[in-house]
Formats: sequence, structure tokens, C-alpha cells
Amino acid sequence: MNLNSKSESYAAAGVDITAGYKAVELMKQHIAKTVTSGVCSDVGGFGGLFELDLEGITKPVLVSGTDGVGTKLKLAFLMDKHDTVGIDCVAMCVNDIICCGAKPLFFLDYIACGKNYPEKIADIVKGVCEGCVQSGAALIGGETAEMPGFYPVDEYDLAGYCTGVVDKSKIIDNSAMAPGDVIIALPSSGVHSNGFSLVRKVLDVENADIKSPCPELGGKSIGETLLEPTKIYVKPVLALIDEVKVKGISHITGGGFYENIPRSIPDGLGAQIQKSSVKVLPIFNFIAEKGGISERDMFNTFNMGVGMSIIVSPEDVDKSLEILKANGQDAYVIGEIIKSGEKITIC
Repeated sequence: MNLNSKSESYAAAGVDITAGYKAVELMKQHIAKTVTSGVCSDVGGFGGLFELDLEGITKPVLVSGTDGVGTKLKLAFLMDKHDTVGIDCVAMCVNDIICCGAKPLFFLDYIACGKNYPEKIADIVKGVCEGCVQSGAALIGGETAEMPGFYPVDEYDLAGYCTGVVDKSKIIDNSAMAPGDVIIALPSSGVHSNGFSLVRKVLDVENADIKSPCPELGGKSIGETLLEPTKIYVKPVLALIDEVKVKGISHITGGGFYENIPRSIPDGLGAQIQKSSVKVLPIFNFIAEKGGISERDMFNTFNMGVGMSIIVSPEDVDKSLEILKANGQDAYVIGEIIKSGEKITIC
């Protein structure tokens, strides 16, 4: 901690420089868990350094993704629980870049807050580090900005950025996709980190009892269920890509099935989803019932229990399911690719 750097005038304006130093000290133990062989710098420098290991890669292509946690953070404020939203932040980035086959290398986070409470900031970063460990990425840098008068003192925003690498010859595109290919679903852990503006409105979370057990949710509270962190699919998906020709991957985020699954499908083809095959989680039935939301809108807003879809040839289905299961990831078939002008049909 830099004891010589302290400004009484800045502190009087609401920014405590020493709180930032304390937060960094508290988070170092968590960051250490994310260190990989490519990390060349320590926390606190002006830039994060990472050395690329290009063994086995002929033409490296860097793939980047950035995202935030959105209004799910309001649930963290209400529940006063801040050690899991960092997982969401990492997940939203790394789950995106694996859709083209990239292996995450490193991650950076950005936290903006009304007041820097070092223990709270360290809790947030603890979650970020857990997400990095789950995805095999190193946390090599970040920024905490104390912004009094811009954010309420007890609130913050959280965003992140990741970079990965893939061999150009192994980039997943949809060029080989054909009618008859099979769509595999990877179950979600819950609402993940999308649609929370609608969730908060429907469930009136600011005024409702979100901490008591809820029978419709298997005894878990509304708050606990909604704060369940986003599932990170990196390691099982990369294991699958190593052994099977994957023709398309979609990360099911905001816009649900209707927006995200078509993004991995070429013109002239469409996804036919068997609605009865989708294992809808109780939280989505709960939201639909409380809000009187149509089935179409539910599938066009939420992941409905499917966090990621993967498209493979029919002959690779059994092998794909076995590989995913062997790597700790449940998976099941929800549909197929058909010749169609409609990018997606849910029937």
C-alpha cells in the first residue's frame, strides 16, 4: 500500500485514494488463483502483459469480447451479496468468444462505484477471479473508479473484456452446416445475466419479499434464484471442439432463442426447435405466470433453461453428448437444421 499518496482535498470531494489501495491488497489473493503461464506482469502496473504460447497454432487469430452484468446488479444490491456477479461478468464475455472456437487467454474488469468500500470491491473481484478460473483465463488488469455524485454510494457498475485465440483454420463458422444437422442444448443455471429489466418489473423486486423461501422455486428465495451466476461453458465446449466437427455455436443471451440461435445459421437454413424437448427451469414458469407473459415473448427474451446451443452432424451426436458429459456438462437434443426461409421455428 502506498502510504505517501493521500489527498485530503480529494477525500473531501468524496474520493478516498487509500481505499483503492486497500481494495487492491484485498483482491490480490483472489487474482493469484487466475495466474497462467502467459502472465508477465503483476497487478498495479499501467498495462497487463501476456505472452502468447502459439505452439500448435499455425495462423493465430485473436478474438475479443466485452460485456457487463446489466441490471442484475440491482439484485446484488438488494441482497447485499457481491461475490457472484463477477462470475456473470466473465461468463458473458468468455461464452461469447468460444462461439467461434476461441480459447480465452486473459480478462480485464472495470468497476465504477459511488464509494469505494474495499471489502465490497474485493468481493466483486473474488467473483471475477472465480469466473476466470472456471474459464482458464488470467485476470491481468482492471480499474476501479470511485465516482461520487455519479453513482449512489451503495451502488456500482461492472463490466469486463476478454481476449482469446483460435487457429484460423479452426474458426467455427456455418459454412459446413446442412439440413439434418442436430441442435444440442447445454442447460443454463438460471436467468443468467439477461432480461433483468423485465424480471425486476414483473416481480417488483424492490418491494417484494425476495429473501424468504419460495415454494414455486423449490424452496429457494426469489433473490437467491435470480442471483445464481451464469454458467461458464468454456472448458467442456473446448474439449468437444478438439474431438468433433462443430458447425455452429450460439450463446443464448438477451433476445433468447429467436435472436441468438439464428446468428449461427446461414441463409436458406433454419433451426427447428422441438418445444417439448426444452427443459424449462421453474424460474421461467414463475416469471411468465406472475407477469402474464406470452410464450413467444418468453422465448424471445430469456434463455428458458438453455444457455448455449451447439450444432453437429447427426453421426456426431452421441459422441458429442458423451464428451460433454465426461467434462461435467449435461446436454440433450432440442432440434435440427432444416431448409427454410425462417431462421427459427419453435413448434
